[in-house]
Amino acid sequence: MKLTTLKAAACVAFTASAAFAEPVNLTLSGGNPGGLWSLLGAGIDRATKADDADSVVTYQATGGGFANIGLLGKDRTDLGLLHDAEAKIALNGGEPFQEPIENMRAIGYMYNWAPMHFFLDRGLAKKYDIDSLDDIVDSGAPLRIGINRSGNITSNVALFMLEEAGVTEDVISADGGQFVRAGANEQADLIQDGRLDMITNGIFINHSSFRAVDENSDVVLLGVPAEIVEATNEEFGTGTMTIPSGSYSNLETDVTTSALGALLVATEDMSEETAYSLTGSLVKNIDEVRAVHNSMKQLSPELLATPSVLPFHPGAERAYREADLIK
Repeated sequence: MKLTTLKAAACVAFTASAAFAEPVNLTLSGGNPGGLWSLLGAGIDRATKADDADSVVTYQATGGGFANIGLLGKDRTDLGLLHDAEAKIALNGGEPFQEPIENMRAIGYMYNWAPMHFFLDRGLAKKYDIDSLDDIVDSGAPLRIGINRSGNITSNVALFMLEEAGVTEDVISADGGQFVRAGANEQADLIQDGRLDMITNGIFINHSSFRAVDENSDVVLLGVPAEIVEATNEEFGTGTMTIPSGSYSNLETDVTTSALGALLVATEDMSEETAYSLTGSLVKNIDEVRAVHNSMKQLSPELLATPSVLPFHPGAERAYREADLIK
């Protein structure tokens, strides 16, 4: 990525000023051990250490975004990784929260390229003339549809998108089908074994579970009507992303859908100087985070500074302004 002369000068000035920041000592709540979020935790730790060897970001495994929001809400962690859609639900006090969680402040976007996928067995797609989500409701197809387990945000999003297309559990049951709760890898196994007809999830294009489905099952990726994408983004604070044609074996046209993103979040109780130092380290040493996984190569300072459903922490905002990333 090439910076303009003005932006480059601003980054140099920012680097010089941030060099005097105090080391940070923070706990970061993520997800499952060994998953992408644990790798991001290691990258964030390395980014802070690149500025000050005494800095420490200690990763702790949790149940994921909803659990991390609960920890942030009770001030039991310094930082949490969570999806933008989970943050939107928490702000509104939706399930699983009993009241709005309002003390969260964004440090930055870590990624925003986890699009919702809806794979359907190609034989059934041809038999019932299903090309898009909204074709299902009047098709009469007895579909067994994989939905992620409760507590995983992609289950909320998938069910909402299907409902917007008129595909409810009652409709599916009346046609002889059902919703089946299963995790990403389990869904891949079930459709390969012929025990599911359709799977849903919101993760990276060509994620290992999707590759397994594409390579071992004859499936098509369903289109998503624009009005459903718009309604989903309004409901969950998600973004819009296009899955390019050719990404999967039978994908001959682009598919535009809603995409989840992950945020690094602190609370309003974090000091401005700590948030400023942390954010500055991420901006300057972003290669440390990019290096954790091939899927993170797109991460940029500009993405870090992208507004989300949460307001920036004042310290993060100051760091981005000094780096000329926001106005």
